[in-house]
Amino acid sequence: MSHKEEAIEMQEKGHPMEDDERSDPAEPILPTTEKAPEPPKAALHPAVYVATWITLSSSTILFNKYILSTAGFHYPIVLTAWHLTFATIMTQLMARFTHMLDSRKKVPMNGHVYLRKIVPIGLMFSLSLICGNQAYLYLSVSFIQMLKATMPVVTLVTGWIFGVSPPSMKTLSNVSFIVLGVIIASFGEIKFVLIGFLFQCAGIIFEATRLVMVQQLLSGAEFKMDPLVSLYYFAPVCAVMNTVIALFAEVPHLTLAEVSNVGYSVLLLNGVVAFLLNISVVFLIGKTSSLVMTLCGVLKDILLVLASMLIFRDPVTGLQAFGYSIAICGLLYYRLGADHMKEYFGHAKRGWADYGVRHPVLRKVTVGLVVVFTLLMLLTAVSSTGVVPDSANPVKWLTPLLGKLGV
Repeated sequence: MSHKEEAIEMQEKGHPMEDDERSDPAEPILPTTEKAPEPPKAALHPAVYVATWITLSSSTILFNKYILSTAGFHYPIVLTAWHLTFATIMTQLMARFTHMLDSRKKVPMNGHVYLRKIVPIGLMFSLSLICGNQAYLYLSVSFIQMLKATMPVVTLVTGWIFGVSPPSMKTLSNVSFIVLGVIIASFGEIKFVLIGFLFQCAGIIFEATRLVMVQQLLSGAEFKMDPLVSLYYFAPVCAVMNTVIALFAEVPHLTLAEVSNVGYSVLLLNGVVAFLLNISVVFLIGKTSSLVMTLCGVLKDILLVLASMLIFRDPVTGLQAFGYSIAICGLLYYRLGADHMKEYFGHAKRGWADYGVRHPVLRKVTVGLVVVFTLLMLLTAVSSTGVVPDSANPVKWLTPLLGKLGV
């Protein structure tokens, strides 16, 4: 679950907002424990904040994948420790030289509370990041995003185990489509690696545990923190934990030549992008509704799958696309509920009809592109089954044709 998705999860359960996505083990996002104070009024349209968050969130994941896989820097714990160290330094500087973290003074934090409340959550967060980043060494970004769709289900069950919420078979049945879709997508994965799959599953479990522990922390009205204040408290302990683990697990094998090969400027930029993602969440929460954030989260996940296919040439079979579509529909149903979905689709239907009146040609072109894309996905699904012989495989003759057209 991403940082934004966690905020939606907390809001839907009647708690202060706290950020679903992702977090993402690959995204160094820390717990958000209430809806952030709305930033100063600006003339920017909310779409700008949405686009900024989607860009930074996707860039962080793809950037991490590039460093860990393409650039050959196979030290995910070191990379995570660097992200958290950078976040610690930046939040400390912001606390001293800006007013963005002034709300931290309202939190009754002392050594006993820090050790009993913050450190255990920080441990779960560190483990989720470590396992999540380890998975990027073995699995594709697209497949990892599909697996992350199970986060609401795991969080729901973990909440029942911790006694945070009572078990509900109705809720469990509502999220069953998510599990079904991910299972189908897993069967369709071409580059399935068991160790990577287990790392990702462990990361999801640790992240779900962290979310439930944060929810328990939220039960006290005095512990209300916006995303940056949350980052201010959690980043130091997470940085220390990751650094200690890295010193024993990865640093003995790390050489300066490998760091230089990636580039110091690249690593610095990676830390900056990851930190800016936390900043963007503050503005996103203050400028949009939970409905918009949910839809944008789903859009971000789909765009990440497509970006992974284009940038890293990750193969996605038709069976995977079918399974992931089921999971996405199940996720939307769980997040929004039937009533909200009907209302939203009603608005979308009216908007589409109005668009057709104002731009009839563009509407026809859009429909045509959707039809072509759907046919391509179906053809890919048929070709991946192996039922159709190579001589009659439609993809074989379609690929050269698309190449001539520059597609």
